[in-house]
Amino acid sequence: MAIEGFDYKEFASSMAEQAKSLVPPELKDFEKDYVVKTLGNFTRLAGEALYNDTSLNLNADQAVFISQIIAEWSFHKSIDLIHSGILPQYWDTIMQKIAFTIFEIAKQAIIRKLPQDQLLQAVEHHVIKVYKQSIEELQKKGVIDEEVKNKAQNQSNIDAMAQQAQAQAEEMRKAQEAERAANAQQNQSQNTPQKANKAQAGKAHIPEALSNKDMKLMSLALVLKMLSQDKVMTILNKFDSNDSLTISQYMNTANLESHIDGDIIVDCLKDMKSLLPVKRKLSKENVILTLIDLYKTHPREKIEKIIKNERPLVKRFIAQAYDGEYSEIPLKVAGIITEYIEENV
Repeated sequence: MAIEGFDYKEFASSMAEQAKSLVPPELKDFEKDYVVKTLGNFTRLAGEALYNDTSLNLNADQAVFISQIIAEWSFHKSIDLIHSGILPQYWDTIMQKIAFTIFEIAKQAIIRKLPQDQLLQAVEHHVIKVYKQSIEELQKKGVIDEEVKNKAQNQSNIDAMAQQAQAQAEEMRKAQEAERAANAQQNQSQNTPQKANKAQAGKAHIPEALSNKDMKLMSLALVLKMLSQDKVMTILNKFDSNDSLTISQYMNTANLESHIDGDIIVDCLKDMKSLLPVKRKLSKENVILTLIDLYKTHPREKIEKIIKNERPLVKRFIAQAYDGEYSEIPLKVAGIITEYIEENV
């Protein structure tokens, strides 16, 4: 009997569609297409094999979990190959070995009822092993030299993405520390008459021509000084060209903080929270909290429209989340569904 509730074709299409927005922008168009198509093809083939193998007696969640693992590693290792310097005609052979290895290891782990963390560790170990062996085989055949081999074996897109996420979390931490410092300065100004008078005196040095909007742009410029250049550009792109230029000019102004009221800095930092991504730890509770936040700010009809073509498993998960309940679905899959809805509402 086929696996009830597991539409492997739709799942593979959904994974490929999500991958389009995650592919590194610096890749060439044919390289981007390769990543998306490889991920979609291997995910669909694995799903079809699981769907038709009645001897495994898998449920929909288990089938989704295995397919999800193949999709994730297909994404990361295809990018590693593109960055490796190995010619494109050798990519497919290596990716086929990786996909087959993941399929067999994950399948056997589920049959043996290994915990998910052990399954994921086993898959990672064998993926890295097969990838390195494949690179060494190319060198032995004279296809690549020692330099390309070393470059290829040192590629790790999954680690690069993890480091990027850590960097974003660090930027958010710095912004929060700046907010606490501004709050402390504000409280100190309110509680100490002498310092309050100094703050007022500081305001007197600000030209009367500066509007409240100018003050806010100055405050934003002060905050942006603490962020990385990439994050600064991301935020500036949300403003029109005139305001963006003004903020950039303020960022280069010496002693800018001495001309800004503490209250406005605090307000600006609060506004910044809507521009900076808040990455919650992946857990059942946080997935539900994120979805509930989305439900509060977006009509249910809009969210249901986004998932109208999804599998019954996904629709059931979303329906139960409206009641604050977590449907039994792999946590990684739940996280991907949640991110997909966040990006499309």
